[in-house]
Amino acid sequence: MKLTYRAMPTETARAYQRGCVDAYGNPPQHFVSDGDGNPCRHCLRMIAEGEDALLVAHRPFTTVQAFAETGPIFLHARECAQGGGTEAPEILASPDYIVRGYSADERIVYGTGAVISTDRIGSRAEELFERSEIAFVDIRSARNNCYQCRIERG
Repeated sequence: MKLTYRAMPTETARAYQRGCVDAYGNPPQHFVSDGDGNPCRHCLRMIAEGEDALLVAHRPFTTVQAFAETGPIFLHARECAQGGGTEAPEILASPDYIVRGYSADERIVYGTGAVISTDRIGSRAEELFERSEIAFVDIRSARNNCYQCRIERG
């Protein structure tokens, strides 16, 4: 099965990079990356030490409802190219992640969430996509529950 790793939409990243408020109505917080675990959710690369970065509250869903989790994410402060593709992105550098399936109406499909070793993310997503009710799979930090990226079929 072909899987596609999707970064946050460019229009969302650009809005934050231009100072628009985040999911909680706050302006982006600016900081300088120490190079230790600051993954950009738009280019899906790590923000290098000394680079300007942003911290925002982000909700990667189109609707506001009980399953639409909001949490902190990092972005480059500068405009960066959107990442993604058929290979697991650079930002997936931890030993494991929460992998969870969602329905087309953006609701968690119960029983799909699990902490999965990083090398098994693709195979776990393929298993989840065998279920017709799974529209997409989100990857979140196993330690802090921060949104990383999304996986879609094709």
